[in-house]
Amino acid sequence: MPYVNIRVTNEGVTPQQKRQLIEGATDLLSRVLDKDPATTFVIIDEVETDNWGVNRESVTARRRREKGGEALGETRGEFSAKNSEKNSGESGG
Repeated sequence: MPYVNIRVTNEGVTPQQKRQLIEGATDLLSRVLDKDPATTFVIIDEVETDNWGVNRESVTARRRREKGGEALGETRGEFSAKNSEKNSGESGG
C-alpha cells in the first residue's frame, strides 16, 4: 500500500494540476514497482509560503525580494559591511 506525499507552496495549484500529480504519481508506482493503483495513496499538502524556507529565508520573503529586485545578501545585511568599507575608502581623501 504505497503512500506518496507531495508538498508544494500554496500558490495557486489548480484542481487539474493536482489531478495530474495524483495520476502521475500513481502511474509511476504502478509502472516502476508494479503497485496496484487501487491501493496507492497520494496526498498533496499545500504549505503557506511563510512556513516554507529555502537558503535561510521564507518563500514569502524570497518572493518579495524577487519582486523588488534586491540582491539576496542585501536583504540579509551581508553587503552592508562591504559597502561601508568601500565608501569609507573612497571618502578618505
